[in-house]
This record gives sequence, structure tokens and C-alpha cells, in this order.
Amino acid sequence: MAGCACGTNVRFEGVSRRYRRVLLAVIAINAVMFVVEMTAGVLAGSQALKADALDFLGDTLTYALSLWAIGRPLSVRSAAALVKGASLGAMGLWVLGATLWQVLSTDVPVAPVMGAVGALAFAANVASVLLLLRYRDGDSNVRSVWLCSRNDAIGNVAVIGAAGSVALTGAAWPDLLVAAAMAALFLWSSAQIVTQALAERAEARAGANAPT
Repeated sequence: MAGCACGTNVRFEGVSRRYRRVLLAVIAINAVMFVVEMTAGVLAGSQALKADALDFLGDTLTYALSLWAIGRPLSVRSAAALVKGASLGAMGLWVLGATLWQVLSTDVPVAPVMGAVGALAFAANVASVLLLLRYRDGDSNVRSVWLCSRNDAIGNVAVIGAAGSVALTGAAWPDLLVAAAMAALFLWSSAQIVTQALAERAEARAGANAPT
């Protein structure tokens, strides 16, 4: 299977024209969905939609960084992954804080808008996940792209479920609960990316210091 090291001991580093094309397509999908979902989140008053929209924005920026890092030395690729991991963690903390603040509000989001936009976002993320599926076991730079896309798809399912719960209960708590769960997922993925990136940085240093 060209361009993928899945099932072997060699980590795929993204050096493939096919992977670059896939990454460009995924970047475009995420950029468009950020605009769509953030607009819908503001109009519907949904914290979960806003959180998911921020994830789309974060993915757009970090995928562009991933594209830039392809083919560069391991130390550079691991540093790029560290930046992405840290930004994902910061986003998780921001969403968590915004959700806690929103608890003080009594506004109930518009459930039909949440459900419709959540379904559209889910379709977009499933397309991204399918495009990236064969590249899920690469180095930290490549794997971070897979983890972010997987998170998006999971988050969209949760948003759709929250929309149904808001419609049934007439309360805002399902929306806030999903936003908090998404923040936790961001933080967990951030820890995974940072851990792998730090290991790769240590590997790069060891290689640089090895006697020739």
C-alpha cells in the first residue's frame, strides 16, 4: 500500500503526494465547516456548536502546520506536533471555561438548528476520517491529524444527541454537557499528541548525539 506504513514497523511520515492531496482536501472541508458551524452556533445560541466550530478552526490551522512539516527532520515534525498538542489543550481549556460560564445563563439553544448543522458537520467529518483512515498510524505529526478528525466525528454525534435532548427536555444542560465532554476529549487527545511528540524529540536528540 503506497504512502502508508500501516501494519509495518516503519512510521509513515507524510511524504507522499497522495497524502498531501488528502490533507489539502481535509483542510478545505474544515475551513468551510468552521464558518458554517460558528455562524449556526451564534444564531442558535448553542455552546456545543461553537465548541465544535472552534475544533474545525483549530484543525484547519494545525493541518496547515502538518502540511508544512512534511518531509522536514524529525525534530521539526515533533516540534510541530507539540504546537498542535498544546493548541488543542488550550482550546479544550477555553471550551471548558466557556461552558462553565454558560451554566450561569438560562438561554436554551435552538434544537432544530443544532441537529441540522450537527448532521452536516458529521457528514463532513466522516468524509475527512475516511480520507485519513489509511494514515492513522504515522508519526506524531501525521497521527495528530487523524486524532483531530476522529474527535470531530465523535463530537458531531454528541452534538446531534444533545440537540435531541434539548428538544425533549426544553433545557440547556444537554448542550452544556456535550460541550464539557468535548473539552475533555480535546484535553485527552492533546496529552496523547504531546506524549508521542516528546518521545520523538528525545529520539531525534539521541540520533543527533550518537557517535558517527
